[in-house]
Amino acid sequence: MKVTKAVIPAAGYGTRFLPASKSQPKEMLPIVDTPTIQYVIEEIVDSGITDILMVIGKSKRAIEEHFDRNFELEAELEAKNKLAELKVIQDISGLANIHFVWQKELNGLGDAVMCARHHVGQEPFVLLLGDTLIESPHGHATQQLIDIFNRYQESAVLLEQVDPAKVDRYGIMGGKEIEDGLYLVEEFVEKPPLNEAPSNLAIAGRYIFNPEIFEFLEKTPPGKNGEIQLTDAMQSMLTKRAAYGLKLDGMRHDIGNKLDFLKTNIHFALKRDDVGPGLREYLKEINQNL
Repeated sequence: MKVTKAVIPAAGYGTRFLPASKSQPKEMLPIVDTPTIQYVIEEIVDSGITDILMVIGKSKRAIEEHFDRNFELEAELEAKNKLAELKVIQDISGLANIHFVWQKELNGLGDAVMCARHHVGQEPFVLLLGDTLIESPHGHATQQLIDIFNRYQESAVLLEQVDPAKVDRYGIMGGKEIEDGLYLVEEFVEKPPLNEAPSNLAIAGRYIFNPEIFEFLEKTPPGKNGEIQLTDAMQSMLTKRAAYGLKLDGMRHDIGNKLDFLKTNIHFALKRDDVGPGLREYLKEINQNL
């Protein structure tokens, strides 16, 4: 089976970014001048997938509008001969076939994934968190997971080695390394205390699933925080199917909190020719005063 569909859960309130996220989805917060969610979409498209479902909720209309055409703006840019800007916004609306479904009640990541069941059907699919960006010297993380799926026809997750003191913040994998950086999963544990964690390899916001995941999500009771935890369903599915974990060789950027959001903006801005040199000089200046 080939992977032709992707799912992005993007229904959360983003309370860590209040008051900005009261009317602006956190996924639309810009990394320099590009919404975070657009980077995620581009990763999917560059990996060969153009059928994308976003699971959204209240106050997320800005995401829909961003990926739709704005004829008035296009006409304005054309009239002012701003052809470079015109091409940029036209390219956005042509990136992929993007569909939307509403998560009626915010009941955890597992519940959000269940909202994709009818769209996905009986096909494997990629799941990407909309507030996580991945950089790797080996190409997009999505493509790497697809390669693993094509090889084994089994689910796979991206893993990041984290500080052991922070394992209680993540879904953690325990498993056996079968190749350099590739693990055969033995267990998944959602936010374990350090003394119960099977490793310090945390799930890093990229997944690929066989459609059986929906059967296990349907049977998964509320877990941590009283929500349907995707990690719990993944653990249950191990009784029926194998799963693999790929250790990230690169960097994960989590824009889910203010500090990491600011760090990510600086990281991406420094690599750009238009703002990088000026920002670098500014950082040198303020560094002298710290």
